[in-house]
Order: sequence, then C-alpha cells, then structure tokens
Amino acid sequence: MIDLKLFGDLAAIPKGKFQSKPTTLTAGQKEALQPLWESLDGLTKVGVWDCTPGSFTADRTTMAELCHILSGSATVTNHDGSGSKRIKAGDLLILPIGWCGEWEVHESIRKTYVLISAG
Repeated sequence: MIDLKLFGDLAAIPKGKFQSKPTTLTAGQKEALQPLWESLDGLTKVGVWDCTPGSFTADRTTMAELCHILSGSATVTNHDGSGSKRIKAGDLLILPIGWCGEWEVHESIRKTYVLISAG
C-alpha cells in the first residue's frame, strides 16, 4: 500500500536547528532545515528551509530544486551575472540541473524545497 503524506500550514511547521550557512559570504548567516520526506532511493528530498539575511553561493550541478517561498524575500543571481530574479512569498522558483549562482536574502526567508538528484 502507498502511504500518502500531507503537511498542512507549512508556515507553521517548527523550524529546524539553526546552524552556520556553509556557503555564506556574510559572517553570521544561519540556516535551518526541517526534512519532511525522502524517496527510498534518496534521489528526491522534500522539506522546509529557513535562512537569515545575507548572501551565499549555491551549486545545483547535480540536482534540480523547486522552491516555494513561504515568507521573506531574496534575489537569486546566475553565477555568470547573466540574470537575476527577486523572489518573495508566494513565488515558485525552479533551479534546473546545472544552475549555479548566488542568493542574497533581504529578509529572513522560509521556503519549501524539492531536490531532485540526477542519480
């Protein structure tokens, strides 16, 4: 039997433990993960992520990411400077496999994420 998962009111899910952001460009920036689900093969992961203001680099060379922004705002910029998008609550951001760039979090941000690894 397939077990259905339902998570309501994602903004109210408790935050994970805040830790230093490993790829930060801003001293003191913190992030917290709250995993919600992972596929049996480990290639797909779903969760809630929180991050404090500041800038950091991101590398999606081996996985795609879908981000639904629940609160806060940021600007996401391609590594080569060829484009950027301002994101805010209610937006869906898709980072395809191969994307690399930088996030600038303007106000603490909360998003749901779906990571899909290439395998």
